[in-house]
This record gives sequence, structure tokens and C-alpha cells, in this order.
Amino acid sequence: MNKRSSWSLPYLVFLILFVVLPLILIAVYAFQDSQGHFSFQNFVHFAQQPEAVSTFLYSIEIALITTILCIALGYPAAYILSTPSLNRSAVTIILFILPMWVNMLVRTLATVALFDFIHIPLGEGALIFGMVYNFLPFMIYPIYNTLLKMDNSYIEAAEDLGASPSQVFWKVTLPLSMPGVWSGVLMVFMPTISTFAISELLTMNKVKLFGTVIQENINNGLWNYGSALGLIMLVIIGITTAITNGKDKMDAEKGGII
Repeated sequence: MNKRSSWSLPYLVFLILFVVLPLILIAVYAFQDSQGHFSFQNFVHFAQQPEAVSTFLYSIEIALITTILCIALGYPAAYILSTPSLNRSAVTIILFILPMWVNMLVRTLATVALFDFIHIPLGEGALIFGMVYNFLPFMIYPIYNTLLKMDNSYIEAAEDLGASPSQVFWKVTLPLSMPGVWSGVLMVFMPTISTFAISELLTMNKVKLFGTVIQENINNGLWNYGSALGLIMLVIIGITTAITNGKDKMDAEKGGII
């Protein structure tokens, strides 16, 4: 116990029990039929179900729309918060943090009540609004932290060389902040594509996302098919993570400046 590595043992046990083991179980159930035999039947069944495939593609579409909107709204907010000349008070930063102190389901229920109060029908528009509202802080803060830690000497050097404010932003600030953007994309896209509670509440279960389909199959006792759908979603998330990490490495190798 005197070795530093011994202190990581509880985390290793936790990782095995609650991360690795569940993933193994999902993979095992996904490649089994109802009799417990090895089979690709679950994946073939998914491919032969037009409704399930369309729901999967629709979930990716909603996740992409949500992520793009979060970037469009989150980057200017993060830029303002990280620029002393534009933001002189720490209170504004706290205001962005406050919603994260409230449970996501409570925030979603409040959104439902708000739409009901102003007589706006629930549906796809309400779903996208709720997604952006819930996940926007997860886009703002990675970008904000990246901008805050940025070395201002690059900006000063660009200004000394005669670059205009717009050129400084597009050639220096934006490229250097891309690691934060990719982190935000990862933190928004992954939970958006797998969520089901938000879609159920904000559409009165009229719009189904892929997470809802997985939940319904698990609740109905179709563990094998539900696990196969979950594995498909994990593969998509893994691909997204790999692409994001690859972008981060490319930005690091290039020094973040185009």
C-alpha cells in the first residue's frame, strides 16, 4: 500500500465492475439469440426493420442539428465570457453554470410547462429546443476553458504583423480554440444521440429517438435485441470519439494555427 499505484486499485475495480463488465455483457447479449446461441440474428433483424433504421438515422439527424446549434450559440457566448473587454463580471459565468445545478429531467419538465403556458404545441421543434437548452452548457465550457488558457502572445504577434481583428480571429483565435470545440461536440453529440427522456417529455412520446427504442426493447424483456441496438449506438459513439481525438491530435501537431 506504500506504492502510489496501489491507490489506483479502487478505481480499477470500479472501472471493471461498472464500465468494462457492462460493455462485455452488452456485446455477449447482442450476439446471442433468445436460446442463448451465438447469432447475428439481432443485427439482421435491425437491418430488416425500416422503422428501426429510420429512427436510428433520425436520431443522428437530431443529434447533428442539436450539436450545430450548440456550436452556433455556444461559441459566441464562450468568446464573450473569456474576453475581459466584453465580460467584466464573474456573475455572467455563474449564470451559465446555474442551470447545470438542476437535474436535467426537472429542467425538461420546466420546459414542458413553459411551452404549455405560452400555448406552443410539443413536437420536433420543442424537442430540438429542449436538447439545445439542456446541452448548451456542455458546449460553452470546453470552448470557454480553451479560450481562457490561450496564449495571448499569438494574438499580439498577429496584431504586430498588421492583422485586422477579423483576421486575428479567423487565423489565430478560432484555430487555437478548435480543441475546445471538438470536446464540446463530443459532450453534446454523444448524450443527444442516446437520450430518451427528453424526447418522451417534449413530444408526449410522439417522436421516438434511438434511445427510446432501446429502452422499450429492454423494458419488454427483449434483452438480446436491445443489447444489439445499444452496441450499434456504442459503435457510432466510438467512431465519433475517434474522429474527435484525431482532430485534437492534428490541431496539436499543427500548433493550432492555420
